[in-house]
Amino acid sequence: MPNIKSAKKRVITSRKKCENNTVVTSSMRTAIKKTEKAVKAGEKEMANENLKVAIKRIDKAVSSGLVHKNKAAREKSRLTKMNNNM
Repeated sequence: MPNIKSAKKRVITSRKKCENNTVVTSSMRTAIKKTEKAVKAGEKEMANENLKVAIKRIDKAVSSGLVHKNKAAREKSRLTKMNNNM
């Protein structure tokens, strides 16, 4: 445990940021999985809604620097392609 006040504050803020980053990435992954599940089940309306949510979550992860922009583009393209081929 750090002794200096600024180091103590840094530990607290980094822990908060880590928790927030975990929430964003896990919600992104969950949205992707829900979209894939709806596509495999053949539910068009549900897949379209989940696709919109997944794209929003992916973009949020990119804007906060948690996911590389090329990975985000690849995921969005893959999900859109799955949805269109239904």
